[in-house]
Amino acid sequence: MITIAQSFQGYLESVKYARSENTHLAYSNAIKFFWMTLESNEIDPEVDIVDVIHEEAISWFAYDLKSYSAASEQLYITAIKGYLEYLLAENLSSINLSKVKLLIKQRTRKTGQRLPQFPAEDISKIIEYLENTQISVEKDKRVNLRAMRDKAFLITLADTGLRVHEACLLRRGDIDWNEGKALVIGKGNRQAVVRFSKRSQKALRAYLQERSILDGKSGKQLGSLPLFARHDKGAGEYIKPITPTTGRNIVTAIVRELLGEDAVGTITPHSFRHYFVTKVLTVTGNLKLAQNLARHKNIAVTQRYAHLSNDEMDKGYWEVFEE
Repeated sequence: MITIAQSFQGYLESVKYARSENTHLAYSNAIKFFWMTLESNEIDPEVDIVDVIHEEAISWFAYDLKSYSAASEQLYITAIKGYLEYLLAENLSSINLSKVKLLIKQRTRKTGQRLPQFPAEDISKIIEYLENTQISVEKDKRVNLRAMRDKAFLITLADTGLRVHEACLLRRGDIDWNEGKALVIGKGNRQAVVRFSKRSQKALRAYLQERSILDGKSGKQLGSLPLFARHDKGAGEYIKPITPTTGRNIVTAIVRELLGEDAVGTITPHSFRHYFVTKVLTVTGNLKLAQNLARHKNIAVTQRYAHLSNDEMDKGYWEVFEE
């Protein structure tokens, strides 16, 4: 039988290979905190073997987390619940997981409903600027292509509700230009139809027209080429798709240019999706329509945006009755 400290190491190794770097760091911090909880209850992880840990340890841990935010508490509890599941899977413990889950439900707080946070007015300002500003013609063709691509990319995000990775995966052949629609593989590997506004189609057509010579030289079928391509020296003459990192850089660049350095970080590609859902709700008031267009599996996710559109109604009410 191994010590608790050794089991901690084994668990974190499994997390490291299966989860992201940020998750591994968060879970490492949770284990450090759990270590202190055990010590305060006269259990020494360096000396005691792993089978001394019992279900009530999760209650001790939850009690010690009360000074933390509810969100942090939930994250750390999830990490330690995962650790207890790891012990069972490795036959290192006979802990009753059902009891652990019951104790978690009884002893921990629920996180409050978080409303999507994004500066809608600033996004509107960006879209208006892109629509009304003529792209200057530069000698370097790559500069022109990047400017036209970025315009088409941002307007597409705002008017379709696409997630950034979904937009990056689109191919030219995915769009039915007659219908203004595309079939995408979204979250959960689910197929869905996404609709393109007239202004997004206009920006996309202009960009693809400017890119036509490069696409023609690629030697590949046009439909198989990425909708949004790289236009940097590293890509050369090849038509390679942009990545989500490029998508984030596009957003950062326009935010810095229009709103200033202090605004960098306040808008991400996902902010444009928030903008899309809120705009649908504000204009139509139709929650089911917004759910379907945003491709939310659970309508409760869409309902969070209804609170934001209610803010618009509050504003209208006070303008009427508090003149």
